[in-house]
Amino acid sequence: MSRADIHVDAPIIGGRSGNAGDDPLAALLGVNNMGGFRYLGKQQDMRLLVVTTAGTDLDWPDSFDPETGVFTYFGDNKKPGQPLHGTPRRGNEILRQIFGAPKSTPAERHKIPPIFVFQSLGVWRDMKLLGVAVPTTRVEDADGPLVAVWRTKAKQRFQNYRAKFTVLDIPEIKRQWIDDIKAGNHYSDAAPRAWRSWIQTGVIQPLLAPLTERHRTREEQLPRDSHSQAVLDFIYSYFKDRPFDFEHFAADLLHLTIPNIASIDVTRPHRDGGRDAIGMLRVGTGPSSILIDFAMEAKCYSKSNGVGVRHVSRLISRLRHRQFGILVTTSYLNLQAYKEIVEDQHPIIVLAGADITESLRRSGKSDLEQIRNWLKTEYP
Repeated sequence: MSRADIHVDAPIIGGRSGNAGDDPLAALLGVNNMGGFRYLGKQQDMRLLVVTTAGTDLDWPDSFDPETGVFTYFGDNKKPGQPLHGTPRRGNEILRQIFGAPKSTPAERHKIPPIFVFQSLGVWRDMKLLGVAVPTTRVEDADGPLVAVWRTKAKQRFQNYRAKFTVLDIPEIKRQWIDDIKAGNHYSDAAPRAWRSWIQTGVIQPLLAPLTERHRTREEQLPRDSHSQAVLDFIYSYFKDRPFDFEHFAADLLHLTIPNIASIDVTRPHRDGGRDAIGMLRVGTGPSSILIDFAMEAKCYSKSNGVGVRHVSRLISRLRHRQFGILVTTSYLNLQAYKEIVEDQHPIIVLAGADITESLRRSGKSDLEQIRNWLKTEYP
């Protein structure tokens, strides 16, 4: 392990003793064997930073988008009762340190340690490498790559960080570079080209991995964990006899999922012309921005009942020139209908059951009791 190179997405097998010593990162990199944040050297002068994620925290859903290379990571202040930067392992302080550091010159970027991102495979303490990351993104949103977000737990409010990294185009980490990093030289000849380029120019070269298949299977469209399944089942049961209220819920959900929606209006029942809502998406900012029309169709179906070709064709037929459609369902889109959208390149966005629960999680609504109270308040 101490002599191995590390390849992106290759499994890194840990021990099977059932204790913390099973963690493979200690043998692989020399860091300690616990925590989401691990580093070599002193915190104020880190030679290497390791960030680990399990990807299973319902309240704090870390995520990685392989198509853009953006890794979204939540800090370690995950319960009330302590300040934002007062966590025992100082994880949020580390995030503030690396994201707040100036990065406008090569000398400033040189002070940023290499950041290795690993994800648990969910089997013992086995891991895989997501990649080498930098604490910034190519296109930053209005809040920037690091923002403190509020959450409520047990009726107590508290803050945590949401950080956005970019994984660089580095398919493997050579052992020689790891050895050089340990010796205090992360900009050695063994350093990957994308890392050296970022240090010298500030230009980010992300590792982009476009999907080979754009349509999703039934299993991929429905939530897999039992908690999210329970959330989706409750939403369906709450709205199954109230389709018009579900349309309002779907419209509100779009605001959570697509923040640049400028407006959305739910049409009157039985007079919707094949569209449950119409709205406008704002592209750009200020006077130079433009508005693009879209139409929404909402289907509150049980997860055993997929949306078929007939409903998709109905939405497609109602789209006007330069207009796109959004299909929201508590169920899934069957394979034939999904393939028709993808293969014929229809401008349709599909928000299926898993997308609904994921959007709610990202907005801080992951607790079933919290969602129950929210629905009863907003859609009595």
